[in-house]
Amino acid sequence: MTPPNTERRHPRSTGLGALDANAVLSLMDDEEPVVTRAVARARPALAAAAVEMARTCASGGTVAFVGGGTSGHLVLQEVAELGPTFGAPPGRFRAHIASSSLHDPAVVTAREDDGEAGPAAVADLGPGDLLIAVAASGSTPFVLATVRNAHGIRTCGIANNPDAPLLAEVDFPILLDTGPELLTGSTRLKAGTAQKLALNRITTAAHVLLGAVRENHMVELRGTNDKLRRRAVAIVTDLMGVDEDRAREALDAAGWHVRSAVEHLAAP
Repeated sequence: MTPPNTERRHPRSTGLGALDANAVLSLMDDEEPVVTRAVARARPALAAAAVEMARTCASGGTVAFVGGGTSGHLVLQEVAELGPTFGAPPGRFRAHIASSSLHDPAVVTAREDDGEAGPAAVADLGPGDLLIAVAASGSTPFVLATVRNAHGIRTCGIANNPDAPLLAEVDFPILLDTGPELLTGSTRLKAGTAQKLALNRITTAAHVLLGAVRENHMVELRGTNDKLRRRAVAIVTDLMGVDEDRAREALDAAGWHVRSAVEHLAAP
């Protein structure tokens, strides 16, 4: 059986095991443009996914991500950042992952070969929701079974192989064709990097469409710790042209929600 691109040996790295550290990094540097080119080629599909995510959120729907292995870890990281960055309400975004390297039952749904846990995890989703499935191979049983059982739910799939079954099963297919890895089969490298870039693009563009960005600032940010409060003060001073004391006063009155503080300062 012919292996998928992500599992093939890279012809330029057959001597990888004999290289010194500098040579290893040089080889990786030379290969990195493959990632950015793959993501750039997928721009129309990424934009379509961002529009669909924004539409789902605007109508109060849920966006569920599923992934296994490296893809699962990336999904979990992306979802964890959306609340602090964009003020996403609890439950709007959620992650269902399969991983053998994590042991916290709060985040590990199943093993990657489990074809039953994924569908069960998203059984409560409906026509107003969106499912985003991520798998380098595009054939991970946990991920593929989830998509195949997502009846009546809009689906988006991200994979790194042109013939990935996942891409044939979804409404919004996104191919990130990063080819063979320098370390054979280690999709935490180019494939994972491309997936991270793709997820960043989809979620950021979606929240721009949702109005969570003003100029280039995160206006839905809430100052829940010292770092975020400093950032909130900087945003309000920059957007409203007030000094830091006035910004802090407005933020304090607004519960440290940037948009509310800005609207307070803008009121006549």
